Amino acid sequence: MTGLSRPATRSPFYICRMGFLRRQLVTAALTANAIRPVPGFRAAIPAFAAGWLTSELAPQLLALTAADTVVHTAATGRRRPRSRAGLAVAALNLAGQAFLVDQARRVQKQAEDALVEGIGADYVEQLDALPTPAELATPWRQLVNPFRMRTAGVAVEKNVAYAPEHGKRGLLDVYMPAQATIDRAPVLLQVHGGGWTIGNKDQQGIPLMQHLAAKGWICVAINYRLAPRDPFPAQIIDVKRAIAWIREHIEEYGGDPDYIAITGGSAGGHLTALAAVTADDPSYQPGFEDADTSVAVAVPHYGVYDFSGCTGLRSAELMRDQFLAPRVVQRRWEDDPEVFEAGTPLLRITEDAPDFFVLHGSHDSLVSVDQARLFVQRLREVSGATVVYAELPGAQHAFDVFPSIRSAHVVRAIDRYLHWHWNGWRRERDAAAEADAG
Repeated sequence: MTGLSRPATRSPFYICRMGFLRRQLVTAALTANAIRPVPGFRAAIPAFAAGWLTSELAPQLLALTAADTVVHTAATGRRRPRSRAGLAVAALNLAGQAFLVDQARRVQKQAEDALVEGIGADYVEQLDALPTPAELATPWRQLVNPFRMRTAGVAVEKNVAYAPEHGKRGLLDVYMPAQATIDRAPVLLQVHGGGWTIGNKDQQGIPLMQHLAAKGWICVAINYRLAPRDPFPAQIIDVKRAIAWIREHIEEYGGDPDYIAITGGSAGGHLTALAAVTADDPSYQPGFEDADTSVAVAVPHYGVYDFSGCTGLRSAELMRDQFLAPRVVQRRWEDDPEVFEAGTPLLRITEDAPDFFVLHGSHDSLVSVDQARLFVQRLREVSGATVVYAELPGAQHAFDVFPSIRSAHVVRAIDRYLHWHWNGWRRERDAAAEADAG
């Protein structure tokens, strides 16, 4: 009887005290996984999901942890004992979250160092204006509502058909200045990720497109056909089709059809890189073989560069055999290796590859950072292009999806790089025109 009656006599204060401890333990697990993700192929998806949100929302989580600790401390006293264990865990959590915030803030310098290494310390002199201290500072005010992604002065024309036979998967959105700025503005094509099987044009790349459109760029975000309904290479064919559409129609929106930059993350990073290194490949352009599908520059984020397992990385082989083959390509590697190899950006690099700015997180649980390192190494060995590589310490997959400390610095670094590239491209174009005229 005595033993059975004990649980009923436990006070609400005891339950509250245990609640605080448990909350802090859960937070500790999230923080630890963000600092050092759980390894292994099977743990990749949960480790990514937890680590990504914890890393990018570290300032908000730090504030919540601090508030929870203050409330618990203030609400306890002689009759309601404090949870010493909970307070100890909370202290560790606050330290870990402060580390994550500082790690994200350091991206500004890391990205700048990558630009200087890749294109020279004097690149800023070729920009329209030097970046101001405000443009380089951490945007703390923006973090109050990190999911607000609308920018004043930007208009969006939605659901324009570039491949009408594919229904909603053949639609695109055009982001542009609300008021015209210049004719023949530079163009950015955004390719969403989602493992080639999910995703939509208005779910990724929004901070970058809003930022650039506010500065006068024309940005195009596309849907494309998804596996397993439409196996690979349907996805890259659609990206090429979108490039051909831009060449033909973007002047109607004020864009320059001769200058197209392309970007995307994850599967979108794969398609970005593959499109960039396979310009005018007729096997990926059925019915529009004569279209110009070259791009001036590519900016892939956390992309898959080894589609075939050619690097020997175990993680790439597992992705190929356990996901790409059954879900995306719907062919076994052993039966048709050519499809996988043709879809591997790392194997398609030639001396004619365009310039690249490659970004990848060192803590990416879904796509090993080794793929990016090997891709960049191969680009530098084979192509005559300028290659910038920013490896972001502590960054997970999908670090740029919504505004955060890290994504803000990444967007601004891409802004500086693309304006440097656009200005250099125009100088070369004008010089060539003068030479032809002379």
